Amino acid sequence: MIACFSLSTLDVLPARNFHIISRPSFTSQDALVFLQKCASFKEMKQIHAKIVRNNLHQHQVIVAGLIRVCSSYGELDYATLVFQQIENPSTFAWNLLIRAYTVNGCSRRAVLLYNLMICLGVSVDKFTFPFVMKACLACSCVEKAKEVYGLAVKTGFCGDVYLDNVLMDLYLKCGVLYDGLKVFDKMRVKTVVSWTTLIAGLVYNERMDVAQRMFDKMPMRNVYSWSAMINGYAKSEKPEKAFELFAEMQRDNAKPNEYTLVGLLTACAELGSLKLGRWVHQFTIKNGFEIGVFLGTALIDMYSKCGSLEYAKRVFEKMEIKSVATWNAMITSLGVHGRYEEALAYFEDMERMNINPDAITFTGILSACLQTGNIEKGRKYFYYMIEHYGIKPSFEHYVCLFVMYSRVAKLLDPKSSDFPMT
Repeated sequence: MIACFSLSTLDVLPARNFHIISRPSFTSQDALVFLQKCASFKEMKQIHAKIVRNNLHQHQVIVAGLIRVCSSYGELDYATLVFQQIENPSTFAWNLLIRAYTVNGCSRRAVLLYNLMICLGVSVDKFTFPFVMKACLACSCVEKAKEVYGLAVKTGFCGDVYLDNVLMDLYLKCGVLYDGLKVFDKMRVKTVVSWTTLIAGLVYNERMDVAQRMFDKMPMRNVYSWSAMINGYAKSEKPEKAFELFAEMQRDNAKPNEYTLVGLLTACAELGSLKLGRWVHQFTIKNGFEIGVFLGTALIDMYSKCGSLEYAKRVFEKMEIKSVATWNAMITSLGVHGRYEEALAYFEDMERMNINPDAITFTGILSACLQTGNIEKGRKYFYYMIEHYGIKPSFEHYVCLFVMYSRVAKLLDPKSSDFPMT
């Protein structure tokens, strides 16, 4: 009876009501959403596998997303493989890969990729040239940058403000001041970024006299131009000028940022003024600045150099996030104040917290071992640095080791004059 009912029911139902309900496919939009939410390189590879299975690996926007994620994790070889799978990469994809090489410290590979792009006759756009010129800056290739800029002019990008700013920045940071100033003089449009780039470049080259003249001529100033000048004076022979400029900045109703305050703290350290340093610290708190890694590290360094190790330790202990630079500042401060055993203890704490030390850390550690006279521990740390962390010894490391062995030799043979007493 049931069977008959079922058959009769099927007979009367219209055919259009019967169709296979397929599962929704993995679309390009899905791929982009997944890439945006990707939390690890391993996860990205799984998403990439799904992209390939759904035949989306030629989709230019998806490829761009893959290259971006690879770049964020420093996986340049994988980014290159993704790029090579495209039959006809767009200019956008070429630009992204050039940028990925540049921001991940492979500037020479970025320049070589640009050369290949030109040789293959790929069209360039206004984003290609700044990316390549930033790569030229990273490897100090001034002549190549001139060549790249020349092609930019030939292809119709002459007068692009952003490109001119990048070229001026390159010249100034490579020490070619005359060419940098010439680019600035020839610019038809000078934005506040153009003026600030010029001033920052002059400060970088320690030409505070010229920087001050240009700063005085600025039609409009922003926090970055003020901060560049304050930081320049803080590291000059006139650190007190940093505070004079800061007072002028406040009169101009320009709000400082972290970079401004770090410049003031540097000036305090140069002046050795604990009173001024504490005032900057109080100003920081009063104005709602968070004592993060950047400001906290500068405060530790300032307090140490102004003779207050206890204040430096308080700042260090209150910091929730500490970078390797923060630990280095604290370890070095302890060493400078003769707290060598404590410096070594902090290093052990640093390792327990899985923070990888760098060459500067070991300079502080070896100096502490030298001052405590613990030659064996110093030797152990020297080889530990090389074998465990793969850090190549610098001149400072060798000096510490040499002085240690010199002292041992002097103890074994007091009459020996082959080694200096330090």
